[in-house]
Amino acid sequence: MQNRSPAMVRFAAVGDLHANKDSGGALRPLFAQASEAADVLLLCGDLTDYGTAEEAKVLADELSVVKIPIVAILGNHDFESGTPEVVVDVLSKAGVRVLDGEATEIEGVGIAGTKGFAGGFGRGSLGGWGEPAIKLFVQEALNEALKLESALAKLRTRRRIALLHYSPVIGTIEGEPMDIFPFLGSSRLEEPLLRYPVDAVFHGHAHRGSLEGRTMNGVPVFNVARPLLLRKRPDQPAFRVIELPRDSEEAQEEPTPASVSAPVSSSAAVVAK
Repeated sequence: MQNRSPAMVRFAAVGDLHANKDSGGALRPLFAQASEAADVLLLCGDLTDYGTAEEAKVLADELSVVKIPIVAILGNHDFESGTPEVVVDVLSKAGVRVLDGEATEIEGVGIAGTKGFAGGFGRGSLGGWGEPAIKLFVQEALNEALKLESALAKLRTRRRIALLHYSPVIGTIEGEPMDIFPFLGSSRLEEPLLRYPVDAVFHGHAHRGSLEGRTMNGVPVFNVARPLLLRKRPDQPAFRVIELPRDSEEAQEEPTPASVSAPVSSSAAVVAK
């Protein structure tokens, strides 16, 4: 690892790995690079193609080369077989921290994670009115937003990251066909991020979206879907790296202007690569 500052913590993030029974050996080089480039690896859902135990075991084997902490959330593909708990169990036994409305702390940085859900953005958000099926759909989006809020509320760290699969903003799905925008994320996921500001948000799911966007309060949002990274950054490894300042006791006693702003979104606080 070159040009590493001991004052910074580096996070490598990628989503939409879509591991399947034939993925053995295909993802290992990527994970080895991420392990060398960062202090923590973040996985943003769609870890498997169909959510089977076989696929999860292939992914766990590929992740064996990673020597840094791994934090993950599930995506919609991980639910396809109806047994997401199997995926969680296999990955947890391999040392991966899988979040579902929970929070964890690594290197002094808090990480809140949940899958999220669809529903649309702004005035185009689906309302919970009419048929029971519509109400259930909207309720699922609300439930995921509440899970994110609960996870964020548990964090007591100065630096915080939100981990999602679905997007909380429209900016990172631009480039996708407009017809499918409502199925790529929900503004309801942005609301907790306004109440509990974070330093950065990562998500996947939108394979043909945009690499970066921002919440209404200026927090950087990164779309780290692997197919998107491969297409938009073909000359770079298919993960995104950001750096956050490592809080020390001295920094807590005498914070810099960047470290006390909420959200912390200046280049002095979040360095994305």
